Amino acid sequence: MITKRLKLHEAALTDRIELTVRFSEVDMMKVAWHGSYVAFLEDGREHFGITYPGVGYADYFRTGYVAPVVNLNIDYRQSLRCGDRAIVETRYIYSEGAKLIFEYVVYRKSDMAIMAVAQTTQLFMTAEGEIQYADPDFFVEWKKRWLNK
Repeated sequence: MITKRLKLHEAALTDRIELTVRFSEVDMMKVAWHGSYVAFLEDGREHFGITYPGVGYADYFRTGYVAPVVNLNIDYRQSLRCGDRAIVETRYIYSEGAKLIFEYVVYRKSDMAIMAVAQTTQLFMTAEGEIQYADPDFFVEWKKRWLNK
């Protein structure tokens, strides 16, 4: 079966984090296990929230919201190996809806080859699990600060 590859959009904000592929993240062939990439993306989102304060996990909780990942797509292009240095580029994609869309490009640092391209979508929910269809106040303020919107 042939599937179409993820197409990157224009990013409103971009952040990068560097990491080393650890032994615990590889399989018996010393190749980064496919599930480890989900953790790499999480590292990228967490660092993004530090670089652009207001959309980090602590920010949600402090205001009474959560933002679970409701969609995840990863296109694996090449393999990272144990000990490789990787760069996870996290790209915030602006959306009118009350959601966070991030795209990611995972590079091998030594040659900047693309290892994976991914996208996640997160919805805002109250701590009680109620989906928010309008931007929560903290997210409106974040957009004003970082996006001038």
